[in-house]
Amino acid sequence: MIHTIDLHFRGLRQNIAAFLAETEVGPVLVETGPHSTLPNLLKGIKVAGYQAEDIQHVFLTHIHLDHAGAAWWFAERGATIYVHPRGSKHLARPERLMASARQIYQDKMDELWGQMNPIAAERIVEVVHDTTQPGGLHAWYTPGHAVHHVAWQLEDDLFTGDVAGVRINGGVVIPPCPPPDIHLGHWQESLALLRSIAPQRLYLTHFGPIDYEEVHLTELHERLIRWADWIKPYAERGASVPELTPLYQKMVDDEFAALGISAEDRARYEAANPSWMSVAGLLRYWAKHGLSN
Repeated sequence: MIHTIDLHFRGLRQNIAAFLAETEVGPVLVETGPHSTLPNLLKGIKVAGYQAEDIQHVFLTHIHLDHAGAAWWFAERGATIYVHPRGSKHLARPERLMASARQIYQDKMDELWGQMNPIAAERIVEVVHDTTQPGGLHAWYTPGHAVHHVAWQLEDDLFTGDVAGVRINGGVVIPPCPPPDIHLGHWQESLALLRSIAPQRLYLTHFGPIDYEEVHLTELHERLIRWADWIKPYAERGASVPELTPLYQKMVDDEFAALGISAEDRARYEAANPSWMSVAGLLRYWAKHGLSN
């Protein structure tokens, strides 16, 4: 059985999820969410019939704060943390990651994300592509959103982190594109891998389980390319993130309105996938990989 725990990030429903799966090695967590929502995570674990101390295995799709920010708390209580090798160094030494985030969020840093303490090396297991870990969770390397991204398969269910997009309240699926690792080609290859796996359900961190349909991945792919192409001419002109963000926000908002997405759900999408982050990520992508692409 898999329990979806709504972390109520920023007081919003259906924004960030963590998942408790009952396995042969006991309850395991896939994602922890940020440290700031730890009380809601602990409450959800208790509602599922467990205590925090029962969690001895934590599986991360990647180390962004909205997915992994509370992993250290469980590691300090004896849990093993499973993560791709290219993300593990940021768990062991999070100072650079947190310093970068603090430059962005400044005085809102603690309120939004809380703490991220170092995790001892003996509590971290580095996982590679196409390997099975305790509890039967199988790791699939799925870069594109992040260079260290892993999707976790448990039987017919697939925990997709951000590689299968953000989909709130059954609405449209959109691509979260924060810096620094966005890569359109790698993301397309990862989507092809998800199609080949063809699970029964996708568990989206933003937000929750959906029945697998290929149209979901097709829609995500099309929107990823369309929005990236929308950014490209601005990148060619050297647009800045502050200059471009309101224009991008309007483009997205107009598309949402045309598709009938409510104002409340649009706010959830924005909280899960801030427009300025996608602008920054896609501008960086075009600058790094060549505007002639």
